[in-house]
Amino acid sequence: MNALVGTKVAITSSRPQTTRRAIRGIVHRPDAQLIIVDTPGMHRPRTLLGERLDSLVRATLTEVDVIGFCVPAAERIGPGDKYLARELTSQLKTPVVAIVTKTDQASHALVAAQLSAVAELGDWADIVPVSAVSGYQLDVLTDVLVSHLPPGRPLYPDGELTDEPEQQLVAELIREAILEGVQDELPHSIAVVVEEMGPRAGRDDLIDVHAFMYVERPSQKSIVIGAKGARLKQVGTRARQQIEALLGTKVYLDLRIKVAKNWQRDPKQLRRLGFYD
Repeated sequence: MNALVGTKVAITSSRPQTTRRAIRGIVHRPDAQLIIVDTPGMHRPRTLLGERLDSLVRATLTEVDVIGFCVPAAERIGPGDKYLARELTSQLKTPVVAIVTKTDQASHALVAAQLSAVAELGDWADIVPVSAVSGYQLDVLTDVLVSHLPPGRPLYPDGELTDEPEQQLVAELIREAILEGVQDELPHSIAVVVEEMGPRAGRDDLIDVHAFMYVERPSQKSIVIGAKGARLKQVGTRARQQIEALLGTKVYLDLRIKVAKNWQRDPKQLRRLGFYD
């Protein structure tokens, strides 16, 4: 989505289940406006948070005009891919485009083999190999997606690239920095809330951002902080640089950690952290 829109509107991570909201990116063309909705991954939930994310995905699928099913070119198709393919092609009337991604990481022979394997997974409207890194066939993918859209008026003003509030984008950039800085067992246990954000009094070149990171156990708090606060400092530096790039100004980032015991399973805490029914 970031590559198609032309700017970063969704965080990325090597960790699964990184996306926790339906994030919209907007592609403007003379002949069309393509609104891309990046959703959490469809999965078998094990927590209340997982159930709510899965419900969000399924609700979103009923509201769109075309669905993109992404499969990396260099990764073997597994049970999860087959499960998603069945879900998308057997239960929905919406056209589904199979997108073989990350072709820059695979040989031509491997890409060809993956295209053949993907073709056998379902009855796709189209199959398109692409690379977000090299830009390979991104224009073709946009043309294919636009070809499935019905006629209509633009839903967003020209030049608008996302409808995500800045405060939410900032919270996501902080979470992205944490995901890249902590150990594998933590990603699902971390939530970020920006409590306050705005220009500093008397300064038009500095924005103060006050945010809290929430973890589920005190031991996780220690992992995020790291030895003598080193890991937290690294996370803060990485996040601040990304936020400054987003906002185009200097940023003072105040980053603190709180323990919210078992928040992924607690309805009250989920609502407080922004994950509604």
